[in-house]
Amino acid sequence: MNVPSRHARKARQNGLILAVAGVSITVALYAAATSPLLQWRDPIYITGGLAGVIALALLLIQPLLAGGRIAGLSAAKSRRIHRWVGAALVFSVLTHIGALWITSPPDVIDALLFVSPTPFAVWGVLAMWAIFAAAALASVRKRLPFHIWRAAHTSLAVVIVTCSVLHAVLIEGTMGPESKAVLCALVILATGGVIAELRGWFRRA
Repeated sequence: MNVPSRHARKARQNGLILAVAGVSITVALYAAATSPLLQWRDPIYITGGLAGVIALALLLIQPLLAGGRIAGLSAAKSRRIHRWVGAALVFSVLTHIGALWITSPPDVIDALLFVSPTPFAVWGVLAMWAIFAAAALASVRKRLPFHIWRAAHTSLAVVIVTCSVLHAVLIEGTMGPESKAVLCALVILATGGVIAELRGWFRRA
């Protein structure tokens, strides 16, 4: 009886992880796109809402890429796609905020000034600034000592995930409660799991 090699086991595990992530993202996007709350809504409002769901979905893909957990991708290609997905995340957030601005500028201003009466707004703004900070940090990666850069980048990732999940959970929006709960849980598990797996980074620094 042949015992599966460690490489084969990891490949199967990564394939399962990718399948679970793909199904959860598809279900969440479908639930949001077909939500009855979108009836009679303007296209710009629908675009902004879906951009927010896409941003949350990308937060599930990012740690999997960073940890090399996407089946069939080399470490170098995973890092390269990680950067592309990061850019897509920034674009999604800008689309989300831009659509909200067009729909209701006062609400966006209140959120940015941290005077919004809705608790989810604070977490959304904090997540937004952390995403922008992570993007800025990525642009100067080669100018900083790598151990400092990765510690800062990982810290920002924790802030982004924490604030984004709180933002999503507190919103009673187009995402179904079940699909949203599953997606948020997977984002937390993926991020926490990859950070725990790569904690040796900081010990070697």
